[in-house]
Amino acid sequence: MPNIDRLNETLRKEIASIIIEEVEFPNGLITVTHVECDTNFYSARILFSVLPDSLVGTALEKLRKNSRLIGEELKHRIRIRKIPHLIWEFDPTEKQAGALDKIFAAAEKEKETPEDEIEDINYQY
Repeated sequence: MPNIDRLNETLRKEIASIIIEEVEFPNGLITVTHVECDTNFYSARILFSVLPDSLVGTALEKLRKNSRLIGEELKHRIRIRKIPHLIWEFDPTEKQAGALDKIFAAAEKEKETPEDEIEDINYQY
């Protein structure tokens, strides 16, 4: 694994841990899904998901307010010359996956129509 990939994964794990320990978010759950540092380590895009979805704005505000705290804590936990500027972005993947699950469940339920109901439908023509 190249160094940048290793750094991204280390940052993801440590930032997730810091959020759990240091950022108060009692009505929901924030999950760090991906971290992507630019090549010069100046900034890092941090993708996160939130449960429930209705708290995305609140979570984003909370994370932005606590960026300095998270950066300071990162300095103590990992050894890199400079902590990158943290850029927070909501990751809609989990929300989209939930919507797809509902669609698949509905299709599966429709597929499980009993045979006698199917025969009744055929005779109606």
